[in-house]
Amino acid sequence: MTADDPNGPERFRFLATHIAGRSVGIAELPAGGAPYTNGQVVFVSGGGSGTEQRREVLLQSALLGAGSLDPALVRSLRGRPSAARRYLALEGHRVLSELAERLPVAAGLGLDAEPRTATAADSLAAAKGKGKIDEPPEWFGTIKPAQLVASDPGPGGRATDRELRLEFDLSEIPEADEELEDSVEKSEESKILKLFENPLFSGKSVMEFLRRTAGSSRSDGDGPAGAESPVSAVRRARMVGPQARPLPTRIKFTDADKPGAAAGIGGALYPEWDVFNERYKPDWCRVVDFPLTVPTDISAARVPRDDVLRRRLARVGLGPKVLRGRADGDELDIEALIDLFVDLRSGFSRPENVYLEHRRLERNLGVLILLDASGSATDADLKGLSVHEHQRRAAATLAVTLEELGDRVAVYAFRSEGRHAVHLPAIKTFDQRFGALGRARLNQLQPSNYTRLGAGIRGAGEILKNEAGTQNRLLVVLSDGCPYDGGYEGRYAEADAAKALEELRAEGVACLCLSIGATTPADALERVFGSASHAGAATLSELSPHMDELFLSSLRELAAPAPR
Repeated sequence: MTADDPNGPERFRFLATHIAGRSVGIAELPAGGAPYTNGQVVFVSGGGSGTEQRREVLLQSALLGAGSLDPALVRSLRGRPSAARRYLALEGHRVLSELAERLPVAAGLGLDAEPRTATAADSLAAAKGKGKIDEPPEWFGTIKPAQLVASDPGPGGRATDRELRLEFDLSEIPEADEELEDSVEKSEESKILKLFENPLFSGKSVMEFLRRTAGSSRSDGDGPAGAESPVSAVRRARMVGPQARPLPTRIKFTDADKPGAAAGIGGALYPEWDVFNERYKPDWCRVVDFPLTVPTDISAARVPRDDVLRRRLARVGLGPKVLRGRADGDELDIEALIDLFVDLRSGFSRPENVYLEHRRLERNLGVLILLDASGSATDADLKGLSVHEHQRRAAATLAVTLEELGDRVAVYAFRSEGRHAVHLPAIKTFDQRFGALGRARLNQLQPSNYTRLGAGIRGAGEILKNEAGTQNRLLVVLSDGCPYDGGYEGRYAEADAAKALEELRAEGVACLCLSIGATTPADALERVFGSASHAGAATLSELSPHMDELFLSSLRELAAPAPR
Protein backbone atom coordinates (compact mmCIF):
# COMPACT_ATOMS: atom_id res chain seq x y z
CA MET A 1 0.00 0.00 0.00
CA THR A 2 1.37 3.39 -0.97
CA ALA A 3 0.11 6.95 -0.63
CA ASP A 4 -0.41 7.12 -4.41
CA ASP A 5 -2.37 3.87 -4.61
CA PRO A 6 -3.74 2.65 -1.26
CA ASN A 7 -5.52 -0.22 -3.03
CA GLY A 8 -2.46 -1.42 -4.96
CA PRO A 9 -0.98 -4.91 -4.57
CA GLU A 10 1.71 -3.58 -2.21
CA ARG A 11 -0.89 -3.79 0.57
CA PHE A 12 -0.40 -7.58 0.53
CA ARG A 13 3.29 -7.31 1.45
CA PHE A 14 2.81 -8.03 5.17
CA LEU A 15 0.61 -11.01 4.35
CA ALA A 16 3.24 -12.42 1.96
CA THR A 17 6.05 -11.82 4.46
CA HIS A 18 4.11 -13.63 7.20
CA ILE A 19 3.40 -16.68 5.02
CA ALA A 20 6.85 -16.87 3.39
CA GLY A 21 8.66 -16.38 6.71
CA ARG A 22 10.97 -13.74 5.22
CA SER A 23 10.78 -10.26 3.74
CA VAL A 24 8.95 -10.40 0.39
CA GLY A 25 8.09 -7.53 -1.96
CA ILE A 26 5.02 -7.27 -4.18
CA ALA A 27 5.01 -5.95 -7.75
CA GLU A 28 2.40 -5.81 -10.49
CA LEU A 29 2.97 -7.29 -13.95
CA PRO A 30 1.64 -5.83 -17.20
CA ALA A 31 -1.83 -6.98 -18.17
CA GLY A 32 -1.80 -10.63 -19.25
CA GLY A 33 1.37 -11.56 -17.35
CA ALA A 34 1.38 -14.84 -15.43
CA PRO A 35 2.06 -14.47 -11.68
CA TYR A 36 5.36 -15.83 -10.34
CA THR A 37 8.10 -15.11 -7.79
CA ASN A 38 11.87 -14.83 -8.03
CA GLY A 39 12.32 -15.58 -4.33
CA GLN A 40 12.42 -11.94 -3.25
CA VAL A 41 9.41 -10.39 -5.00
CA VAL A 42 5.98 -11.84 -5.78
CA PHE A 43 4.73 -10.60 -9.17
CA VAL A 44 0.93 -10.53 -9.45
CA SER A 45 -1.18 -10.18 -12.59
CA GLY A 46 -1.82 -6.63 -13.75
CA GLY A 47 -5.33 -5.25 -13.88
CA GLY A 48 -6.77 -7.98 -11.64
CA SER A 49 -9.10 -7.38 -8.73
CA GLY A 50 -7.88 -7.29 -5.15
CA THR A 51 -9.32 -10.75 -4.51
CA GLU A 52 -7.54 -12.24 -7.53
CA GLN A 53 -4.21 -10.65 -6.63
CA ARG A 54 -4.55 -11.77 -3.00
CA ARG A 55 -4.98 -15.43 -3.91
CA GLU A 56 -1.96 -15.18 -6.25
CA VAL A 57 0.07 -13.75 -3.35
CA LEU A 58 -1.18 -16.54 -1.06
CA LEU A 59 -0.01 -19.25 -3.45
CA GLN A 60 3.41 -17.81 -4.36
CA SER A 61 4.32 -16.88 -0.76
CA ALA A 62 3.09 -20.30 0.47
CA LEU A 63 5.44 -21.97 -2.02
CA LEU A 64 8.31 -19.89 -0.64
CA GLY A 65 7.40 -20.58 2.98
CA ALA A 66 7.11 -24.34 2.41
CA GLY A 67 10.50 -24.52 0.68
CA SER A 68 8.89 -25.67 -2.58
CA LEU A 69 10.96 -23.19 -4.61
CA ASP A 70 14.35 -23.92 -3.05
CA PRO A 71 17.09 -23.95 -5.73
CA ALA A 72 17.98 -27.56 -4.89
CA LEU A 73 14.46 -28.60 -5.93
CA VAL A 74 13.71 -26.40 -8.93
CA ARG A 75 17.19 -26.65 -10.49
CA SER A 76 16.22 -29.84 -12.33
CA LEU A 77 13.17 -28.07 -13.83
CA ARG A 78 15.24 -25.60 -15.86
CA GLY A 79 14.54 -26.01 -19.54
CA ARG A 80 11.56 -28.31 -18.74
CA PRO A 81 8.47 -26.04 -18.64
CA SER A 82 6.05 -28.94 -18.97
CA ALA A 83 7.47 -30.63 -15.86
CA ALA A 84 7.49 -27.25 -14.08
CA ARG A 85 3.73 -26.82 -14.72
CA ARG A 86 3.03 -30.34 -13.46
CA TYR A 87 5.08 -29.63 -10.33
CA LEU A 88 3.25 -26.33 -9.78
CA ALA A 89 -0.13 -28.09 -10.05
CA LEU A 90 0.79 -30.69 -7.41
CA GLU A 91 2.80 -28.53 -5.05
CA GLY A 92 0.45 -25.54 -5.26
CA HIS A 93 -2.47 -27.74 -4.23
CA ARG A 94 -0.45 -29.24 -1.38
CA VAL A 95 0.83 -25.99 0.17
CA LEU A 96 -2.55 -24.26 -0.09
CA SER A 97 -4.22 -27.19 1.66
CA GLU A 98 -1.72 -26.90 4.51
CA LEU A 99 -2.09 -23.11 4.60
CA ALA A 100 -5.90 -23.35 4.82
CA GLU A 101 -5.57 -25.24 8.11
CA ARG A 102 -3.89 -22.30 9.86
CA LEU A 103 -5.01 -19.25 7.85
CA PRO A 104 -8.77 -18.68 7.34
CA VAL A 105 -8.20 -16.39 4.34
CA ALA A 106 -6.80 -19.39 2.42
CA ALA A 107 -9.71 -21.68 3.26
CA GLY A 108 -12.04 -20.29 0.61
CA LEU A 109 -9.90 -20.86 -2.49
CA GLY A 110 -12.00 -23.78 -3.75
CA LEU A 111 -9.37 -26.51 -3.39
CA ASP A 112 -11.50 -29.11 -1.65
CA ALA A 113 -9.86 -32.28 -2.99
CA GLU A 114 -7.11 -33.92 -0.97
CA PRO A 115 -3.55 -33.22 -2.23
CA ARG A 116 -1.93 -36.09 -4.11
CA THR A 117 1.52 -35.67 -2.55
CA ALA A 118 2.84 -35.23 0.98
CA THR A 119 6.16 -33.43 0.38
CA ALA A 120 7.82 -31.23 -2.22
CA ALA A 121 10.13 -34.13 -3.14
CA ASP A 122 7.08 -36.31 -3.83
CA SER A 123 5.59 -33.59 -6.05
CA LEU A 124 8.85 -33.25 -7.99
CA ALA A 125 9.13 -37.00 -8.56
CA ALA A 126 5.51 -37.19 -9.75
CA ALA A 127 5.96 -34.16 -12.03
CA LYS A 128 8.88 -35.87 -13.75
CA GLY A 129 6.91 -39.08 -14.15
CA LYS A 130 4.41 -40.07 -16.81
CA GLY A 131 1.23 -40.12 -14.71
CA LYS A 132 -1.71 -37.89 -15.61
CA ILE A 133 -1.77 -34.56 -13.76
CA ASP A 134 -4.45 -31.94 -14.33
CA GLU A 135 -3.35 -28.52 -15.53
CA PRO A 136 -3.04 -25.96 -12.70
CA PRO A 137 -5.61 -23.14 -12.55
CA GLU A 138 -4.59 -20.04 -14.49
CA TRP A 139 -4.20 -18.02 -11.29
CA PHE A 140 -1.49 -20.44 -10.11
CA GLY A 141 0.74 -18.60 -12.58
CA THR A 142 4.09 -20.17 -13.40
CA ILE A 143 7.47 -21.18 -11.99
CA LYS A 144 10.64 -19.61 -13.39
CA PRO A 145 13.50 -21.80 -12.15
CA ALA A 146 16.13 -19.64 -13.86
CA GLN A 147 15.25 -16.71 -11.58
CA LEU A 148 15.17 -18.87 -8.45
CA VAL A 149 18.62 -20.38 -9.05
CA ALA A 150 21.68 -18.15 -8.75
CA SER A 151 22.49 -16.83 -12.23
CA ASP A 152 25.86 -16.72 -13.95
CA PRO A 153 27.59 -13.30 -13.73
CA GLY A 154 28.03 -13.31 -17.52
CA PRO A 155 30.99 -12.29 -19.67
CA GLY A 156 33.48 -10.24 -17.76
CA GLY A 157 32.32 -11.48 -14.34
CA ARG A 158 34.82 -12.68 -11.80
CA ALA A 159 35.65 -16.38 -11.84
CA THR A 160 34.20 -18.26 -8.91
CA ASP A 161 35.99 -20.92 -6.88
CA ARG A 162 33.92 -23.57 -8.66
CA GLU A 163 35.10 -22.31 -12.04
CA LEU A 164 38.73 -22.22 -10.92
CA ARG A 165 38.36 -25.85 -9.87
CA LEU A 166 36.69 -26.68 -13.20
CA GLU A 167 33.55 -27.81 -11.40
CA PHE A 168 30.53 -27.08 -13.59
CA ASP A 169 26.86 -27.95 -13.24
CA LEU A 170 25.56 -29.09 -16.60
CA SER A 171 21.99 -28.36 -15.50
CA GLU A 172 22.64 -24.61 -15.61
CA ILE A 173 21.17 -23.93 -19.05
CA PRO A 174 18.99 -20.96 -20.06
CA GLU A 175 15.32 -21.46 -19.39
CA ALA A 176 13.28 -22.50 -22.43
CA ASP A 177 11.16 -19.83 -24.05
CA GLU A 178 8.59 -22.30 -25.32
CA GLU A 179 7.37 -25.70 -24.16
CA LEU A 180 9.34 -28.72 -25.32
CA GLU A 181 6.68 -31.22 -26.31
CA ASP A 182 7.23 -34.96 -26.16
CA SER A 183 6.99 -35.15 -29.93
CA VAL A 184 9.98 -32.81 -30.24
CA GLU A 185 11.96 -34.75 -27.64
CA LYS A 186 11.55 -37.87 -29.74
CA SER A 187 12.39 -36.25 -33.09
CA GLU A 188 14.47 -38.08 -35.65
CA GLU A 189 18.18 -37.60 -36.22
CA SER A 190 19.48 -34.75 -38.29
CA LYS A 191 19.98 -35.43 -41.99
CA ILE A 192 23.21 -33.44 -41.87
CA LEU A 193 24.61 -35.87 -39.33
CA LYS A 194 24.30 -38.70 -41.85
CA LEU A 195 26.96 -36.97 -43.98
CA PHE A 196 29.45 -37.82 -41.24
CA GLU A 197 28.62 -41.51 -41.22
CA ASN A 198 31.66 -42.72 -43.13
CA PRO A 199 34.72 -44.82 -42.28
CA LEU A 200 36.65 -41.76 -41.18
CA PHE A 201 34.34 -41.49 -38.18
CA SER A 202 34.75 -45.01 -36.94
CA GLY A 203 35.35 -43.99 -33.33
CA LYS A 204 32.22 -44.57 -31.28
CA SER A 205 32.92 -41.69 -28.93
CA VAL A 206 33.15 -39.20 -31.84
CA MET A 207 29.87 -40.38 -33.37
CA GLU A 208 28.07 -40.34 -30.02
CA PHE A 209 29.30 -36.81 -29.37
CA LEU A 210 28.09 -35.56 -32.76
CA ARG A 211 24.74 -37.29 -32.41
CA ARG A 212 24.04 -35.64 -29.09
CA THR A 213 25.27 -32.17 -29.98
CA ALA A 214 24.26 -31.79 -33.64
CA GLY A 215 21.67 -34.38 -34.50
CA SER A 216 19.65 -36.13 -31.84
CA SER A 217 17.54 -34.31 -29.32
CA ARG A 218 17.68 -34.90 -25.61
CA SER A 219 17.05 -38.46 -24.51
CA ASP A 220 14.35 -39.45 -22.03
CA GLY A 221 15.23 -39.45 -18.36
CA ASP A 222 15.26 -37.39 -15.20
CA GLY A 223 18.84 -36.18 -15.46
CA PRO A 224 19.71 -32.57 -16.33
CA ALA A 225 20.20 -31.47 -19.92
CA GLY A 226 23.52 -32.78 -21.28
CA ALA A 227 23.92 -35.34 -18.49
CA GLU A 228 24.22 -38.17 -21.02
CA SER A 229 27.38 -36.61 -22.57
CA PRO A 230 30.52 -38.13 -21.02
CA VAL A 231 33.02 -35.76 -19.44
CA SER A 232 36.57 -36.93 -18.85
CA ALA A 233 40.12 -35.69 -18.45
CA VAL A 234 39.11 -32.79 -16.19
CA ARG A 235 41.77 -31.93 -13.62
CA ARG A 236 40.98 -30.03 -10.45
CA ALA A 237 43.12 -26.89 -10.21
CA ARG A 238 43.87 -25.82 -6.64
CA MET A 239 46.00 -22.82 -7.58
CA VAL A 240 46.00 -20.52 -10.59
CA GLY A 241 49.05 -18.38 -11.28
CA PRO A 242 51.96 -17.49 -9.01
CA GLN A 243 51.09 -16.67 -5.39
CA ALA A 244 47.40 -17.37 -6.09
CA ARG A 245 45.18 -18.01 -3.10
CA PRO A 246 44.45 -21.71 -2.53
CA LEU A 247 40.76 -22.50 -2.50
CA PRO A 248 39.08 -23.49 0.78
CA THR A 249 38.58 -27.21 1.28
CA ARG A 250 35.39 -28.49 2.88
CA ILE A 251 36.03 -31.12 5.57
CA LYS A 252 33.99 -34.28 5.24
CA PHE A 253 33.52 -36.71 8.08
CA THR A 254 35.08 -39.42 5.92
CA ASP A 255 38.35 -37.52 5.48
CA ALA A 256 40.18 -39.16 8.35
CA ASP A 257 43.45 -37.48 7.38
CA LYS A 258 42.03 -33.97 7.89
CA PRO A 259 42.39 -32.26 11.29
CA GLY A 260 39.21 -32.51 13.33
CA ALA A 261 37.50 -35.08 11.10
CA ALA A 262 38.06 -37.87 13.61
CA ALA A 263 36.19 -35.84 16.22
CA GLY A 264 33.23 -35.40 13.89
CA ILE A 265 33.78 -31.68 13.39
CA GLY A 266 33.10 -30.33 9.92
CA GLY A 267 33.88 -26.86 8.61
CA ALA A 268 36.48 -25.98 6.00
CA LEU A 269 40.23 -25.58 5.73
CA TYR A 270 41.44 -22.11 4.67
CA PRO A 271 44.86 -20.83 3.68
CA GLU A 272 46.89 -18.32 5.68
CA TRP A 273 49.25 -15.69 4.29
CA ASP A 274 52.88 -15.97 5.33
CA VAL A 275 54.23 -12.45 4.87
CA PHE A 276 57.80 -13.46 5.66
CA ASN A 277 58.00 -16.01 2.83
CA GLU A 278 55.44 -14.18 0.61
CA ARG A 279 53.33 -17.26 0.03
CA TYR A 280 50.17 -18.94 1.24
CA LYS A 281 50.07 -21.88 3.62
CA PRO A 282 47.31 -23.99 2.08
CA ASP A 283 44.73 -25.80 4.26
CA TRP A 284 46.25 -24.18 7.33
CA CYS A 285 43.25 -23.09 9.43
CA ARG A 286 40.06 -24.99 10.17
CA VAL A 287 37.04 -22.66 10.35
CA VAL A 288 33.78 -24.07 11.72
CA ASP A 289 30.47 -22.19 11.62
CA PHE A 290 27.60 -23.46 13.75
CA PRO A 291 24.35 -22.10 15.26
CA LEU A 292 24.75 -20.52 18.69
CA THR A 293 22.32 -22.40 20.95
CA VAL A 294 23.33 -21.34 24.45
CA PRO A 295 20.56 -20.87 27.08
CA THR A 296 19.14 -17.36 26.86
CA ASP A 297 16.98 -15.02 28.88
CA ILE A 298 14.42 -13.27 26.69
CA SER A 299 14.43 -10.31 29.08
CA ALA A 300 17.90 -9.52 27.69
CA ALA A 301 16.53 -9.00 24.17
CA ARG A 302 16.41 -5.21 24.36
CA VAL A 303 18.31 -3.40 21.61
CA PRO A 304 18.91 0.37 21.85
CA ARG A 305 17.47 2.34 18.94
CA ASP A 306 19.55 4.85 17.04
CA ASP A 307 17.33 7.17 14.98
CA VAL A 308 20.32 9.02 13.53
CA LEU A 309 21.80 5.73 12.32
CA ARG A 310 18.49 4.70 10.75
CA ARG A 311 18.06 8.01 8.90
CA ARG A 312 21.62 7.85 7.60
CA LEU A 313 21.46 4.23 6.44
CA ALA A 314 18.09 4.88 4.79
CA ARG A 315 19.95 7.23 2.43
CA VAL A 316 22.17 4.47 1.10
CA GLY A 317 21.16 3.94 -2.53
CA LEU A 318 23.16 1.54 -4.67
CA GLY A 319 21.12 1.03 -7.83
CA PRO A 320 19.52 3.48 -10.28
CA LYS A 321 15.78 4.10 -10.23
CA VAL A 322 13.90 6.22 -12.76
CA LEU A 323 11.34 8.66 -11.33
CA ARG A 324 8.79 9.76 -13.94
CA GLY A 325 6.79 12.95 -14.29
CA ARG A 326 9.16 15.20 -12.35
CA ALA A 327 9.20 18.99 -12.40
CA ASP A 328 12.93 18.88 -13.11
CA GLY A 329 15.27 16.12 -14.11
CA ASP A 330 17.90 14.65 -16.40
CA GLU A 331 15.86 14.20 -19.58
CA LEU A 332 12.39 14.58 -21.03
CA ASP A 333 9.68 12.07 -20.16
CA ILE A 334 8.12 11.55 -23.59
CA GLU A 335 4.96 9.89 -22.24
CA ALA A 336 4.38 12.71 -19.74
CA LEU A 337 5.04 15.26 -22.48
CA ILE A 338 2.42 13.66 -24.74
CA ASP A 339 -0.10 13.55 -21.89
CA LEU A 340 0.54 17.22 -21.16
CA PHE A 341 0.07 18.14 -24.82
CA VAL A 342 -3.24 16.24 -25.00
CA ASP A 343 -4.52 17.86 -21.79
CA LEU A 344 -3.58 21.35 -22.92
CA ARG A 345 -5.26 20.89 -26.33
CA SER A 346 -8.33 19.57 -24.50
CA GLY A 347 -8.53 22.70 -22.37
CA PHE A 348 -7.23 21.21 -19.12
CA SER A 349 -4.53 22.86 -17.07
CA ARG A 350 -1.94 20.78 -15.20
CA PRO A 351 1.63 21.14 -13.85
CA GLU A 352 4.35 20.76 -16.46
CA ASN A 353 6.04 17.73 -14.86
CA VAL A 354 7.64 16.29 -18.00
CA TYR A 355 11.11 15.17 -16.89
CA LEU A 356 12.78 11.91 -15.90
CA GLU A 357 15.04 11.88 -12.85
CA HIS A 358 17.61 9.15 -12.28
CA ARG A 359 18.36 8.59 -8.60
CA ARG A 360 20.18 5.89 -6.68
CA LEU A 361 17.40 4.51 -4.52
CA GLU A 362 17.55 0.74 -5.01
CA ARG A 363 19.53 -1.10 -2.33
CA ASN A 364 19.72 -4.86 -3.01
CA LEU A 365 22.23 -5.16 -0.18
CA GLY A 366 23.39 -8.15 1.87
CA VAL A 367 25.38 -7.42 5.05
CA LEU A 368 27.22 -9.88 7.30
CA ILE A 369 28.18 -8.42 10.68
CA LEU A 370 31.23 -10.23 12.11
CA LEU A 371 31.66 -9.59 15.85
CA ASP A 372 34.96 -10.12 17.67
CA ALA A 373 34.12 -12.42 20.63
CA SER A 374 37.69 -13.09 21.71
CA GLY A 375 39.25 -12.44 25.08
CA SER A 376 41.19 -9.42 23.78
CA ALA A 377 37.94 -7.40 23.84
CA THR A 378 37.55 -7.49 27.64
CA ASP A 379 39.37 -4.18 28.36
CA ALA A 380 36.99 -1.65 29.95
CA ASP A 381 36.60 2.11 29.50
CA LEU A 382 36.15 4.74 32.22
CA LYS A 383 32.44 3.89 32.55
CA GLY A 384 33.17 0.21 33.14
CA LEU A 385 31.95 -0.97 29.71
CA SER A 386 34.26 -3.38 27.92
CA VAL A 387 35.19 -3.17 24.24
CA HIS A 388 33.14 -6.32 23.70
CA GLU A 389 30.03 -4.69 25.21
CA HIS A 390 30.42 -1.62 23.01
CA GLN A 391 30.85 -3.71 19.88
CA ARG A 392 28.08 -6.16 20.84
CA ARG A 393 25.63 -3.28 21.26
CA ALA A 394 26.77 -1.84 17.94
CA ALA A 395 26.22 -5.19 16.20
CA ALA A 396 22.68 -5.48 17.62
CA THR A 397 21.74 -1.91 16.65
CA LEU A 398 23.18 -2.27 13.15
CA ALA A 399 21.43 -5.61 12.57
CA VAL A 400 18.02 -4.34 13.73
CA THR A 401 18.32 -1.13 11.70
CA LEU A 402 19.41 -2.85 8.48
CA GLU A 403 16.70 -5.49 8.78
CA GLU A 404 14.04 -2.80 9.26
CA LEU A 405 15.31 -1.12 6.07
CA GLY A 406 14.76 -4.36 4.12
CA ASP A 407 18.37 -5.50 3.72
CA ARG A 408 19.45 -9.13 4.08
CA VAL A 409 21.46 -9.36 7.31
CA ALA A 410 23.45 -12.06 9.09
CA VAL A 411 25.28 -11.79 12.43
CA TYR A 412 28.21 -14.08 13.28
CA ALA A 413 30.77 -13.96 16.09
CA PHE A 414 34.32 -15.28 15.83
CA ARG A 415 36.97 -16.56 18.21
CA SER A 416 39.83 -19.06 17.97
CA GLU A 417 41.97 -21.43 19.98
CA GLY A 418 44.80 -22.33 17.65
CA ARG A 419 44.70 -22.70 13.89
CA HIS A 420 42.64 -25.91 14.06
CA ALA A 421 39.77 -24.32 16.00
CA VAL A 422 38.51 -21.05 14.52
CA HIS A 423 34.83 -20.83 15.46
CA LEU A 424 32.07 -18.76 13.82
CA PRO A 425 28.95 -19.12 15.99
CA ALA A 426 25.90 -17.96 14.01
CA ILE A 427 23.67 -15.62 16.00
CA LYS A 428 21.48 -14.83 12.98
CA THR A 429 21.76 -16.33 9.49
CA PHE A 430 20.53 -14.65 6.32
CA ASP A 431 17.36 -16.75 6.28
CA GLN A 432 16.36 -15.98 9.88
CA ARG A 433 14.62 -13.00 11.38
CA PHE A 434 16.40 -11.14 14.18
CA GLY A 435 13.76 -11.91 16.77
CA ALA A 436 13.84 -11.72 20.55
CA LEU A 437 15.69 -15.03 20.89
CA GLY A 438 18.48 -13.98 18.52
CA ARG A 439 18.82 -10.56 20.15
CA ALA A 440 18.99 -12.15 23.60
CA ARG A 441 21.70 -14.58 22.50
CA LEU A 442 23.74 -11.73 21.09
CA ASN A 443 23.36 -9.63 24.22
CA GLN A 444 24.44 -12.56 26.42
CA LEU A 445 27.43 -13.55 24.28
CA GLN A 446 30.61 -13.62 26.38
CA PRO A 447 34.17 -13.13 25.04
CA SER A 448 36.78 -15.89 25.33
CA ASN A 449 39.86 -17.41 23.65
CA TYR A 450 41.93 -15.71 20.95
CA THR A 451 41.68 -13.68 17.73
CA ARG A 452 42.78 -15.40 14.50
CA LEU A 453 41.31 -12.54 12.51
CA GLY A 454 42.31 -13.55 8.97
CA ALA A 455 40.69 -16.98 9.18
CA GLY A 456 37.52 -15.48 10.67
CA ILE A 457 37.28 -12.96 7.82
CA ARG A 458 37.81 -15.67 5.18
CA GLY A 459 35.16 -17.92 6.70
CA ALA A 460 32.64 -15.09 7.02
CA GLY A 461 33.40 -13.99 3.46
CA GLU A 462 32.51 -17.43 2.09
CA ILE A 463 29.20 -17.37 3.97
CA LEU A 464 28.45 -13.90 2.63
CA LYS A 465 29.27 -14.84 -0.96
CA ASN A 466 27.25 -18.07 -0.89
CA GLU A 467 24.20 -17.10 1.17
CA ALA A 468 23.54 -13.35 0.87
CA GLY A 469 21.80 -13.71 -2.50
CA THR A 470 22.19 -10.00 -3.33
CA GLN A 471 24.08 -8.06 -5.95
CA ASN A 472 25.81 -5.85 -3.35
CA ARG A 473 27.57 -7.56 -0.43
CA LEU A 474 29.21 -5.92 2.57
CA LEU A 475 31.21 -7.47 5.42
CA VAL A 476 31.16 -5.32 8.58
CA VAL A 477 33.92 -6.37 11.01
CA LEU A 478 33.56 -5.18 14.62
CA SER A 479 36.93 -5.75 16.30
CA ASP A 480 39.58 -4.01 18.35
CA GLY A 481 42.06 -4.77 15.55
CA CYS A 482 44.43 -6.80 17.77
CA PRO A 483 44.91 -10.21 16.08
CA TYR A 484 46.58 -12.78 18.32
CA ASP A 485 46.69 -16.59 18.59
CA GLY A 486 49.23 -19.38 18.92
CA GLY A 487 51.93 -18.64 16.33
CA TYR A 488 49.83 -15.74 15.10
CA GLU A 489 50.97 -12.32 16.25
CA GLY A 490 52.80 -9.16 15.30
CA ARG A 491 53.51 -8.40 11.67
CA TYR A 492 52.56 -11.93 10.58
CA ALA A 493 49.01 -11.65 12.00
CA GLU A 494 48.48 -8.07 10.80
CA ALA A 495 49.55 -8.93 7.25
CA ASP A 496 47.31 -12.02 7.13
CA ALA A 497 44.22 -10.04 8.26
CA ALA A 498 44.94 -7.31 5.71
CA LYS A 499 45.43 -9.97 3.02
CA ALA A 500 42.09 -11.59 3.86
CA LEU A 501 40.29 -8.26 3.43
CA GLU A 502 42.15 -7.67 0.17
CA GLU A 503 41.02 -11.08 -1.13
CA LEU A 504 37.36 -10.31 -0.43
CA ARG A 505 37.56 -6.94 -2.17
CA ALA A 506 39.06 -8.65 -5.22
CA GLU A 507 36.05 -11.00 -5.25
CA GLY A 508 33.49 -8.19 -5.23
CA VAL A 509 32.75 -8.08 -1.49
CA ALA A 510 32.96 -4.68 0.20
CA CYS A 511 34.53 -4.53 3.65
CA LEU A 512 34.01 -2.04 6.47
CA CYS A 513 35.95 -2.43 9.73
CA LEU A 514 34.77 -0.61 12.86
CA SER A 515 36.72 -0.41 16.11
CA ILE A 516 34.34 0.85 18.82
CA GLY A 517 35.36 1.45 22.42
CA ALA A 518 38.93 0.26 21.79
CA THR A 519 42.17 2.13 22.40
CA THR A 520 44.16 0.49 19.60
CA PRO A 521 46.59 3.02 18.03
CA ALA A 522 45.58 4.40 14.66
CA ASP A 523 48.76 3.14 12.96
CA ALA A 524 48.03 -0.43 14.19
CA LEU A 525 44.46 -0.24 12.81
CA GLU A 526 45.90 1.00 9.53
CA ARG A 527 48.20 -2.02 9.28
CA VAL A 528 45.38 -4.49 10.00
CA PHE A 529 42.46 -2.82 8.19
CA GLY A 530 44.43 -0.71 5.72
CA SER A 531 43.10 -2.40 2.56
CA ALA A 532 39.47 -1.72 3.56
CA SER A 533 37.44 1.21 4.83
CA HIS A 534 37.78 1.50 8.57
CA ALA A 535 36.87 3.87 11.38
CA GLY A 536 37.21 4.03 15.14
CA ALA A 537 35.18 5.75 17.86
CA ALA A 538 34.37 5.49 21.55
CA THR A 539 30.69 4.65 20.87
CA LEU A 540 28.50 3.81 17.89
CA SER A 541 26.61 7.11 18.26
CA GLU A 542 29.78 8.98 17.27
CA LEU A 543 29.87 7.10 13.96
CA SER A 544 26.10 7.13 13.27
CA PRO A 545 26.04 10.58 11.54
CA HIS A 546 28.68 9.31 9.09
CA MET A 547 27.51 5.73 8.63
CA ASP A 548 25.98 6.32 5.18
CA GLU A 549 29.30 7.74 3.98
CA LEU A 550 31.19 4.77 5.44
CA PHE A 551 28.86 2.25 3.76
CA LEU A 552 29.00 3.98 0.38
CA SER A 553 32.76 4.51 0.46
CA SER A 554 33.28 0.81 1.24
CA LEU A 555 31.11 -0.24 -1.70
CA ARG A 556 32.71 2.27 -4.06
CA GLU A 557 36.22 1.10 -3.16
CA LEU A 558 35.53 -2.13 -5.04
CA ALA A 559 36.34 -0.25 -8.23
CA ALA A 560 39.67 0.98 -6.85
CA PRO A 561 42.83 -1.11 -7.26
CA ALA A 562 43.81 -3.08 -4.18
CA PRO A 563 46.95 -1.82 -2.41
CA ARG A 564 50.16 -3.75 -2.91
